[in-house]
Amino acid sequence: MIRLIKPFRILPLLVLLILSGAYSAEAKVYFQCPTLPGGSLNADSNGDGMLRADDGEINLPVSEHEVCMHLSSGDGFVNMADKVLDPDGDGNGHLQYTFGFSNLTGVPDSLAMETGMVAANFPAPTIRVREGDEFYLTLTNVGMMLRPDLFDPHTVHFHGFPNASAIFDGVPDDSIAINMGSSFTYYYKIMDAGTYMYHCHVEAAEHMQMGMLGNLYVDPAQDGTDYEYPVGSGRHFTQFAYDDGDGSTGYNHLYPLQISSFDPNFHDMHISVQPLPFAFMTDQYPMINGRGYPDTMNPAELANSFDGKTSQKVNSIITAAQGERILLRVSSLVTTNFNTLTVQGIPMLVVGNGARKLGPLNDTSQYYLTNSISLGGGEAMDIILDTNGPDGIAGNADDIAPGTYFLYATNADHLANNNEDYGGMMTEIQISAAP
Repeated sequence: MIRLIKPFRILPLLVLLILSGAYSAEAKVYFQCPTLPGGSLNADSNGDGMLRADDGEINLPVSEHEVCMHLSSGDGFVNMADKVLDPDGDGNGHLQYTFGFSNLTGVPDSLAMETGMVAANFPAPTIRVREGDEFYLTLTNVGMMLRPDLFDPHTVHFHGFPNASAIFDGVPDDSIAINMGSSFTYYYKIMDAGTYMYHCHVEAAEHMQMGMLGNLYVDPAQDGTDYEYPVGSGRHFTQFAYDDGDGSTGYNHLYPLQISSFDPNFHDMHISVQPLPFAFMTDQYPMINGRGYPDTMNPAELANSFDGKTSQKVNSIITAAQGERILLRVSSLVTTNFNTLTVQGIPMLVVGNGARKLGPLNDTSQYYLTNSISLGGGEAMDIILDTNGPDGIAGNADDIAPGTYFLYATNADHLANNNEDYGGMMTEIQISAAP
């Protein structure tokens, strides 16, 4: 038997909580980017979605390498890539209700709630920081406008990062979760380069399925140093996956690729305010960077058909010229499956796993060549594709010819957009002739 608690029995307890300070009736949006007295914030001049002291975007910062970013958490919509079958009959792919993050950096606090409402991105805005940065990340919870019956708090969990304090970890058992209309600022002292990821850790099975996932990676302190690799090859690099001491993780082009997937039934039932089928969750839309093929190849930021807002901003086109090296920062936040990726015709050199370089400095003995990688949820790998072949030397028989190559899931059922074949977890690698 269900017993209803009468309101007059709840009110005394609520009054007691308010008077004791255990409950706060005040909520406030507050973007924190600390400066010394007299300091101020400039515009995001380079368009990377962050304010950086190194780029002159923070006057009188409290630390030399200070970085600040403001995210909102709320709801929104994205369209899937099944445009041929057009399941909604409106000329677009199936519309999916989502939860997610959007970038509010530079938006005045007074406009943050309005700007962040029904503005969720999938995937979340990419976070790229550098070793040695002091990163202040403010999260403002703008609420679920399409689900006014929900009052979910949200967090940011910097997956794989060793926080100095549990309060910034985002796991609600040990840290703070942010309620609607409120803001909280996370602080991270960035120590180790590598490929990470971020997501909401409140009711994680639901919020991650709904789309609260994003790319996050850390550039090494070694960036900017000139290394010739292989020695004697004449190839010089100034960008690296890790502090390797020898240039062996050097690259010319970087592409973050995050594996994700949606269960359309779960999303449809969510917006219909129906009981959620957790036990029967079956993802039917496998994606890379929040898109299924061929949308992975569309260079444009994609608007959704609900309100026309751009909500899918990250494509997965991979391009390079013959003779160049490509770094793929691959991460998975799929909650239902393991996924195996392969590259057709280009060997994959694995140089990092779990945000750690394989082997110590000046040591490449633990790198390995493979034709496929498998990742479960929460795993990350760093892959180098060398168009000069596995030996890195131009003019040998193993050089990669110009042309179009495919990166795709070997799981056959992951190469579809729900009921529409020839899509899903796939993108193209376009190698042009050497200049």
